[in-house]
Amino acid sequence: MHTDASDDISDGTSNLWRAWPIADAPETAKALEVASYSRCLNLTTPAACNWLVPSTDTFGSTTGLCRACQLNHKIPDLSDPEHPDNGRLWGLVELAKRRLVSALMVLGLPVASKLTEDPEHGLMFDFLRSDSEGGHVMTGHDTGLITISLVEADDATREAARQAMHEPYRTLLGHFRHEVGHYYWDRLVWGTDWMNGFHTLFGDETADYAEALQRHYDSGPASDWKQHYVSAYASTHPWEDWAECWAHYLHMRDTVDTASSFGLSAKKMQLEFTPFAIDALYLPKHPKAKRFLAFLNDWTRLTTLLNEMSRSMGQPDFYPFVLPREVVAKLHFIHLLVTAAGESSQRERKASTGGDAPTTLAAGKALT
Repeated sequence: MHTDASDDISDGTSNLWRAWPIADAPETAKALEVASYSRCLNLTTPAACNWLVPSTDTFGSTTGLCRACQLNHKIPDLSDPEHPDNGRLWGLVELAKRRLVSALMVLGLPVASKLTEDPEHGLMFDFLRSDSEGGHVMTGHDTGLITISLVEADDATREAARQAMHEPYRTLLGHFRHEVGHYYWDRLVWGTDWMNGFHTLFGDETADYAEALQRHYDSGPASDWKQHYVSAYASTHPWEDWAECWAHYLHMRDTVDTASSFGLSAKKMQLEFTPFAIDALYLPKHPKAKRFLAFLNDWTRLTTLLNEMSRSMGQPDFYPFVLPREVVAKLHFIHLLVTAAGESSQRERKASTGGDAPTTLAAGKALT
């Protein structure tokens, strides 16, 4: 659960916060089993975390850290004299991570700390910087540990990498969404009935990964990659195709939800737009297929509008991608998986708590 700061009361002395009771929604007030909250301990660090945590810790630890900050395993050395900007860059990394975690929670996906809650299946982050002695940090995922190279938070460094790798789009939040896609493949796809659909859409993940990467960097993508993949990098290997599509699905969900929360809609705009038909979906006959199709076409309208707005300001396209039919089917597959995982998590939470008790409050504006 997230709330605006105006919905909270601080007692002014103990730094405790209480959720303001909602008169017309007694069921919401009843669900607030934790009466008071305190600031995340990372508020006064360069992370500047504005989330709140229950004063009676429901995470099984006494760290005083919020849901997002409890996922940290390693952070950069804030006293490193060679890199006095470590604190500033870490703050940017944490800002992107909080947006990621907030969206994952809204989707109902499992977000458990590998350090304090679920050592076998949980998630954690290392935010590291390459050192002068040759220790090179690579952004990536390994069995629940996501490593983010700190320099990805530096605009100039990231832009240089984007141009060198001929990428149309490279953002810090995009890295988080891509890498967490690898984590959820391990968590939600591998060894489940979803593997059949994955093989149909994405291919054989047992293909030699190192060899595929080397081939991609040596020879580049196939000339027809735009007809089958959302990005050139997605054509490298089924795992990367999955992670790229997962990242784009999160782009879509977060952006459409944010636009909707502000009343922004492109439906009534005069746009050149050819909507996708239902036969482009993975399961066209699914009971909720039309709902996803409407979401997909809303996204296409919205990005068409926002691309034009960006061009009017002399900026690169807001969304410099084209979704081929094969990618649309992949996105629908991911949507069905995410929806099923969210419903499963909700059932488990209700069974364990007897209700929908909140776990974290953010002092900033809530995502919808």
